[in-house]
Formats: sequence, structure tokens, C-alpha cells
Amino acid sequence: MRRIILTADIFIALLVMAVLAYAGKGYADARGHAADFKARAAQLSDAGAGAGALSPEQLRILLLVEDPGFVRHKGLDLSNKGAGLTTITQSLSKRLAFQEFHPGLKKIRQTGFAIGLESSLTKEEILTLWLDTVEMGRDANGQWITGFHRASEAFYGKPVEALSDAEFIELVSLPIAPGHLNPFRRGKDLDDRIQRIARRAAGECKPESVRDVWLEGCAIQSDVSHVG
Repeated sequence: MRRIILTADIFIALLVMAVLAYAGKGYADARGHAADFKARAAQLSDAGAGAGALSPEQLRILLLVEDPGFVRHKGLDLSNKGAGLTTITQSLSKRLAFQEFHPGLKKIRQTGFAIGLESSLTKEEILTLWLDTVEMGRDANGQWITGFHRASEAFYGKPVEALSDAEFIELVSLPIAPGHLNPFRRGKDLDDRIQRIARRAAGECKPESVRDVWLEGCAIQSDVSHVG
């Protein structure tokens, strides 16, 4: 029995070491490319396509929906309701560190990469890169759009800072399901999503749990469904 326990302990120890090593690789990769990421963020900001282009109110609404604990966490957040299991930093890590990301073991490297980004970049730089890489859906010609600022021009013909409150909330509604929610194909799902975010932004409701990324806690009585 002792031999079995010892073998199990050794296996667990080796497994933990392997997990830490894989996460450490992600951390080291992020740190190693930090200078390039900073330069890219600076170029975007200089071109008016950074996080600084958003008004304080736009920034508040975006983070309230995408990552409520963004300004405080170090890459991970499992405490804020509505945050889901992936922070803005982790979401960015998927696009910077992987050509193709599949849940599973790669989540370990993704987490290490996110922590590496947080230790190397400012919050504004991280958010700027996220805004530039987030998937937003298809334009009127069916072309896939990547980038929050580019989507604003494609959908509304103007920069983010010129959007009305309603237009901005609609834009914020899209990243959760860019292949389905689209301003050029308005339907109940998008209308419901917009309504929930508007209520959340107004302080009229709260998410039900950490996993409530669809804001079920902000649904009205006739709004009981969502995509996926």
C-alpha cells in the first residue's frame, strides 16, 4: 500500500511540475516578446486606434461587459460576476500565442502567457492590443472584421469616439458571438443582448454569477434565451 501511495505521490508531483513548466513557457514567451508588443501598442495608439481613443464612459461600459475586474487582476479573475472564465488578457493571449487555440492543455500555456503580459505591459497596452485583435463579425460585403476600431468604421462609418451611446453598446454586444450577432442582420438575439448591456450599464441589474457572460441576470421577463 505504501508503495502505491508513494508511486501516486511521485506521479502527482511530476504532473504538477509539468503543468508549471508549460505555464512557465507561456510566461517566458510573453516576456520575450514584450518589446514587440509594446511597439505595436504604441503604433496603434499613435494612429488613434488604441484604448485611449475610448471615452471614460465607453471604457467603463466595455470593461463592465468584457472584464469587470480588468484594472485590478493580474491576468486571471474568477471572482467578479459576469467575468466568465477568460479575462481580456487571457483572450488576447489566445491570439498572440497560438495560431489555433483549442481548450485543454493549451489553457495552461495561455494562462502563463497572460500572467507574462500583465508583468510586462501596462493595462492600456493590453487593452489596446485586445481591441486590435478582437473578432467582430462580417461587414456589409461579408468580409470578416478583426478589430474593435475597424468594426466601428465598417458598421457605422465613423470612429469609436464619434459613436452614439446606442451604437457603442451595440458594438460591445458583438464579440461574444461575432459569427451570429451582426448589425446588418438585426434580430432578437442582438436586440436582447443590447438591452441587457444597456440595463447593466445603467446599474439596473447584475450578472447572476461569474459564468453569466450572457447577462441572464439582466434579462427581462420576455427575454429568456441566448445563442449557444
